[in-house]
Amino acid sequence: MTLAREIDRIVGAALDEDAPWGDLTSETLIPAAATAAADLVAREPGVLSGIEVFAAAFRLVDASIEVDRAAADGDRFAAGDVLARVKGPARAILTAERVALNLVQRMSGVATLTARYVDAVAGTTARIVDTRKTTPGLRSLERQAVRDGGGRNHRRSLSDAIMAKDNHLAVLTADGQDLGSALRAARERMPHTAHLEVEVDRLDQIDAVLTGGADTIMLDNFDHADLRAGVARIAGRAVVEASGGVSLDTVAAIAATGVDVISVGALTHSARALDLGLDVAIEADGSARAGAASGGER
Repeated sequence: MTLAREIDRIVGAALDEDAPWGDLTSETLIPAAATAAADLVAREPGVLSGIEVFAAAFRLVDASIEVDRAAADGDRFAAGDVLARVKGPARAILTAERVALNLVQRMSGVATLTARYVDAVAGTTARIVDTRKTTPGLRSLERQAVRDGGGRNHRRSLSDAIMAKDNHLAVLTADGQDLGSALRAARERMPHTAHLEVEVDRLDQIDAVLTGGADTIMLDNFDHADLRAGVARIAGRAVVEASGGVSLDTVAAIAATGVDVISVGALTHSARALDLGLDVAIEADGSARAGAASGGER
């Protein structure tokens, strides 16, 4: 499925959730002929993500609404910057605003946090990547937000790559077979296009995992000295991923150990929504009046 179709599917479901039988408030209070103009305004600095999602929310409610994008996904902005302008039927704009804001705030929060991690490892060879710790139903959007923040994506789903973690390895070797032999046997069953990643939590597991043919070795919850030792032992024979214990306070030191990839669950499971507001002006009988700034709890 293309990202555009995925956006329409996700946004459509969100609109159905928020206004399953229409917007009773707007239909009761707002004249049918009223038009409105609104600015998407940043209340704090950050990195934009989700501008197409924002626009889709209005388009799916009423295709006549115009959305003029003043910034693009991946752009950095300052507090007070206008990121987009919206114009069209007032009822439709008011119906779509909460879904539009919820999603662009969420995605921009992920992109902004990702950019902070990427900035923290600048000058090293380490890539910042996400994990599957995403909001159910929003994985496609949150993965896009990670990319907009300058990060990279890990596997999208359980169907995309083979990733053997501690519980998998315990079952795989339960019959007494050594780890290297068990992995080699498993590799014989893999599609030839598949990628094999294996998690280890001790240095003494690395040689067996290399013998088993791992393409990527994840060093899980290693301290910095052991990360350096692991990189040296692997010596370019596999991609080295660091995971666990990663924060903005630790990520630069982790990157300095020489790992290739640093996976950060916090990019998606701990990012807060960025403070963006929709400043609306309603036009009725040919005159405009200032409307409330939307963005808070309602």
